[in-house]
Amino acid sequence: MASLLPYRLLADAVLLLHFAIVLFVVGGLALVLLGHAARWRWVDNGWFRAAHLLAIAIVVLQAWLGRVCPLTALESWLRAQAGMAGYQRSFVETWVQRILYYDAPPWVFTLAYTAFAVLVVLGWWRFPPRFRSPAAHDAPALRGADAVAERARL
Repeated sequence: MASLLPYRLLADAVLLLHFAIVLFVVGGLALVLLGHAARWRWVDNGWFRAAHLLAIAIVVLQAWLGRVCPLTALESWLRAQAGMAGYQRSFVETWVQRILYYDAPPWVFTLAYTAFAVLVVLGWWRFPPRFRSPAAHDAPALRGADAVAERARL
């Protein structure tokens, strides 16, 4: 039994990573929308927005291709190695069903992912991300009150 414990621990780690990615994808859009209402300039950071767009693009592409998420497959394999039951459905389908007790065919999730991706793209259009220009990295470092004033301006 002790030899199976590392597989179970790794499966739990993959589950937590997967959950963090789901939070990033769902929460990222919420942060952009809320951040604009609250005038948080950091929500327009280009790298944050690009990573968010890439994450939802991967989810939608996998759904349209009918592929299981690699994290779901890895977690299921690790659970099987630990002598536990793996997922019979995708990660999101499994947890939505557990939380809401609602069973939906895969096309419903594909549609939901696609609609969410459209919202993310609309967010890019309505609230364009800001990427720092190379010149900003070459500028001399600001100190003290000048640095505080510059950060407040951003």
